[in-house]
Amino acid sequence: MITNRSAPSATVVPILVYEDVSEALTWLCAAFGFTERLLGRQGGPFRAPQGDEVSAYVHVTVDDVNAHHQRAVQHGARVMQSPHDMPFGVRQYTAIDPGGHRWTFSQNIADVAPEAWGATIRAEDKSS
Repeated sequence: MITNRSAPSATVVPILVYEDVSEALTWLCAAFGFTERLLGRQGGPFRAPQGDEVSAYVHVTVDDVNAHHQRAVQHGARVMQSPHDMPFGVRQYTAIDPGGHRWTFSQNIADVAPEAWGATIRAEDKSS
């Protein structure tokens, strides 16, 4: 595989569109602790969300959900769900950034078997 310094190395990369990219980057770095790598721009068929519509959200795993939540609130994040424990072994919260994008931040708090909370494992995954 060719390494490309202009493309993220992750398998799945969310692409979020903001009306004011510079303003969004400043806020995302301050509130969520992100670091800017590349800067794109709005254009063509790609537009920022309007109102409360939700077409996608981003899930991010962090080391300390409570501290992350506190930082986001200090920077004015609109919290949709405060930190809470889920039956599948994570503590998480959901916030909306100034551009209207939803973010769920999670911290693993326990190793829980998928069957314990009602998930169904695909047959081909059971053998591995």
